Amino acid sequence: MIDTSVQTNVRSKPILPLATTLGPVHIAVTDRARALAIWQDVVGLDIIQERGNALHLGAGGKVLIVLETGATAPVVPRSIGLYHVAIHVPQRVDLAQMAVRALQRNVRISPTDHLVSEAIYLWDLDGNGIEITFETPERGTLGDPDKGQTYAVTAEGAPHSGREPIDLDGLLGELGPDPVLAQRMPSGTRIGHVHVHVNDLHTAMDFYRDTIGFAGFLLIKSFGMGDVGLDYMPHTLAFNIWSGPNATLPPAGTAGLRWFTIRLPDAQSLAALKARLEQAGAPLEVVGNDLETRDPSGNRIRLELAA
Repeated sequence: MIDTSVQTNVRSKPILPLATTLGPVHIAVTDRARALAIWQDVVGLDIIQERGNALHLGAGGKVLIVLETGATAPVVPRSIGLYHVAIHVPQRVDLAQMAVRALQRNVRISPTDHLVSEAIYLWDLDGNGIEITFETPERGTLGDPDKGQTYAVTAEGAPHSGREPIDLDGLLGELGPDPVLAQRMPSGTRIGHVHVHVNDLHTAMDFYRDTIGFAGFLLIKSFGMGDVGLDYMPHTLAFNIWSGPNATLPPAGTAGLRWFTIRLPDAQSLAALKARLEQAGAPLEVVGNDLETRDPSGNRIRLELAA
């Protein structure tokens, strides 16, 4: 267990296979047209399949997001659930293309340089958080502010805040002198990480690192967040306490996270994860061919074999 009195070193090696990935993220929205105005027209995802009230959206024929329409109300502020889902793009120019789509439609965005990644943040019209990310781990490493270090250090050794604005002129320069604007995300786009609200950083780290089996990366009490992942930055899962220690799950039927998916590469790894969950006393339910559990704050997680 993590010592809750002081910041401790939470770093560990992953228990999960390095071939573990994140599968589709299921998100509830109130209205189909309002949802597609952001997820399709700005983010740039294709409608791959529509079944009942479920819109399966993705890129290159791969489903990344499943929107469940018909929620009774927008996202409830300061509740447990999704902070954002991060859709990672294969090239920096894809980040520039997405910025253009947002600017063309007067959609508010927040372009942020985290050093190990560049990110553009936005929200759908129900308040679901979205991050479009281009990974740049070669540019530097993250430090630990609770130990007097800067948040990040460049490959050249210079301090970096990890929260600097992206130079939009430089980013848009990726489009070249005669840009051809793309309306959709390219093949190779993927769910790179999921960031959720939790009640307690330490119990979340225990669960995602020691039970689920991700590597521990950072737990920064001064920021109120923690990171876990596989064998490289940026993270695969992040969690924060920014909704407050008394945050609760939102009322049933409101917009927000339904569940996110972790895909295991083989049956042995899935069985080992199931055993860790049982040993930890975590909730566990069989749903078709998949398993479902919840983190200590109640965020739902589907566990499945990769196709």
